[in-house]
Formats: sequence, structure tokens, C-alpha cells
Amino acid sequence: MKTTALLAVLLLACVPAAGKERVLIVAQNGSGDFTTISAALLTVPQENRTRTIIQVRNGTYREKLYITSSNIVIVGESRDSTVIEYAELRKNWLKENPSDRGSATVNIDSGTADITFANLTIRNPYGFLYGDHDHQFAIWGKGTRIMLLYCSVIGGGGDTVSLWNSADGMYYHAECYFEGWVDYVCPRGWCYITDSRFYGHNLTASLWHHGAEDKDQKFVIRNSYFDGVEGFPLGRHHVDGQFYLLDCIFSRTMADAPIHYPSYSPNARPWKWGTRHYYHHCRREGGDFDWFADNLSDAEGSPAPEEITPSWTFRGRWQPDSLVHGILPFPSFPFPRDGAYLPVTGVNMLRWIRPFGSVRQLLYFGTGTVLPMVSELSASEFNPGPLKQGTRYHWRVDIINRTDTLRGPAWHFTAK
Repeated sequence: MKTTALLAVLLLACVPAAGKERVLIVAQNGSGDFTTISAALLTVPQENRTRTIIQVRNGTYREKLYITSSNIVIVGESRDSTVIEYAELRKNWLKENPSDRGSATVNIDSGTADITFANLTIRNPYGFLYGDHDHQFAIWGKGTRIMLLYCSVIGGGGDTVSLWNSADGMYYHAECYFEGWVDYVCPRGWCYITDSRFYGHNLTASLWHHGAEDKDQKFVIRNSYFDGVEGFPLGRHHVDGQFYLLDCIFSRTMADAPIHYPSYSPNARPWKWGTRHYYHHCRREGGDFDWFADNLSDAEGSPAPEEITPSWTFRGRWQPDSLVHGILPFPSFPFPRDGAYLPVTGVNMLRWIRPFGSVRQLLYFGTGTVLPMVSELSASEFNPGPLKQGTRYHWRVDIINRTDTLRGPAWHFTAK
């Protein structure tokens, strides 16, 4: 079945009872409710209490988005083929405008909350087009409770992802790709990133954190991969910040340079809470550096790795991983995570997030290259039975909608 037709079927299937949520369709060819994302956003009430899902069909949408309402989900038909793009250089924008609002591809107003982008690409290509790699935002804003799920966020300069609510900003990103120049992922407040990839083009810093408003503010990154140009450094911060990196892999091109304090910056302020950079089970291709040796025991409260969850990161005020149901058009967030090791002892249930529009689910599971279908399910979990130690298992979940079957992504784990 063609992708566009399949998406239309899924959209019809996902519309709930009246009053629970609103679904809008954006398509450049006129087959939806709107031809631009901006036009769809203008219909969302300023005081929006009903979750509004904006489904965006494939295309490159060359528009600058202003998000001023809350409770919005913008989800693409295809991560690589649904692109929001606008070229803007921050210093050019500020020549004629009083603030950063409007200087990004996606601009999120202060006070805006509960915004999700999923299954699409957001790009500010100014540096790629014109060769100036100074600060240029793909995403900028001061909202809170913002999620990026299965997204690629790319900037041609520094500060690609700039979510800057210093007081109470909370950000959750999963299965994403981030690319840019200096400080290209630079949250203020609380941020949790998992299962993502990073690529840095600069020799100054990749990560940056502002955690000076509350001693508890932290930047957590788990199960992620860092790459970049030869000699790319990991991070820095001009004011107090707190980093936790767990189960991350660094490419061999990463510099032997710890996260540092840039004392040369006129905006730098002394770290009143000291150096707070914590690591667990991080590895570098080609050999490890001493500075990212395991040291979670040095962190306040000496948290165990399994304690460092989104809820722990956000101090129990937000559980974003419980809000991802029914957003993506394919099975997602597998447990165990793709490539993980699963103990052979105890009961090991396979779990996943069910996509919107699914009527039934087909579970394929086995150890060979051709997987047998072993169960037709209504629930999003499956007990594989006893596992054999040292064996790699492969699995996937296909979904059946009202007219067709959609093949799900392939996952694997190893029994230990």
C-alpha cells in the first residue's frame, strides 16, 4: 500500500471521541486541511486545553514556525522526507529585531508548554548555504515540557537546539539525531536525552548546559553516540551545570578534553557548585580517556544507574515517557532497547509503544534471518519464554490497520 494512502487510513483511525483531541492534516498538494504548518498553528486557541495533533505529510516546508499555544503535537509522515526548513542567521536577525524570538526555524514562546515534534526533520541550513557558521537556531524557545521523538535537528552553525527556559524548562528527546557547530545542544534547566546520535563540526564544544537557577538542574544523556570532525570536544559551560552521561559511545575522533569552564568568555560566571560531570560505562572507539571513567558515586546521593530515569531527572514533576503513546505511525520504544542485553533469569517480557491506527499486531520473533510470526496480539507485550544464554534474538512488530499491514522496524537483543 502506498505510504500516503496508508497515512490517510491511520489518520482516520486515530481520531478519538469528540473533545479528547483534535487532528489537523497538513499537505502541500492540498489533500489535507492546510497546505502549511503555520496555517494549522494559527487555528489553535491561545489557551489550548485540548491536545492538537498536526499530521504533516511528506514535503519540504520552507517556513518559520511560531508556537504560542500549548498542547501541540507535530508529527511527520516520514522522518527524512518531512522537513521543516528556514535559513536564518542570528546576528542578521538581531540587527533589525529586539530579541531572539523569530531567529530560529522553530520559535517557541515563553510560557508555552507540552509541545512535541515527532518523526520529522527540523533544519536551519544558513551555514551550509552561505558558509557562515555563527549562531543559528533550528529550535529556540523558552517553553517547558518539550519532547523531540525520532527527529533529526540540524543546524549550519552553533546553538542548533536552544531550549532556554532557565527557571523551569524540562526537555525530553529520544531516538534523535543532532548536528551543528559550537554548543549545538545547549539546554537550560532539566534535559534528558536517550538513544540518540550527535555530530559536531567544531573544535570548541558540542554540549553546553545552563543549570545555575537550581542546584538540581541536570543534563542527562543515555545510550547515545557522539561523532564529529577530527578533534571535536565534548562540552563546556559558562555557568553552573550538571552532566550525566551513561552508556554512551564516543567516536575515535573525539578530543582528549574534559567538559570544561571557558574562562575566556565575557559571560562566564564561576561555578558555585563545583565540577559536576558524571559518567557511567562510557566508551571511546580506539581507547578510553581517564576523565570519563565511572564516577556516579561522586554525584549527590550517589545514584545507581537504574535510578537515573526521566522521572528522576525531572524530580518527579514530569514523566514524559508515559506520554508517547499514539503519536508515532510505527511501533516504537522497544524494551529491551535495540541492541541491549537481557538476563536469562526471571520473566522477560518484550514491550513496545503501539502506533496510532493499529487494529491488531503481529509479533515476529526468532534467531535466524527469516523470522516466523509467533503471535497475533492486541496488547503491546509478549513473553518469549526461556532464553538461551549467549544467543542473539531478533524481533519486530507489524501492525494491521483497517485495510493493510505495515511492517515495523527490526530490533534485536542478546541473552546474557
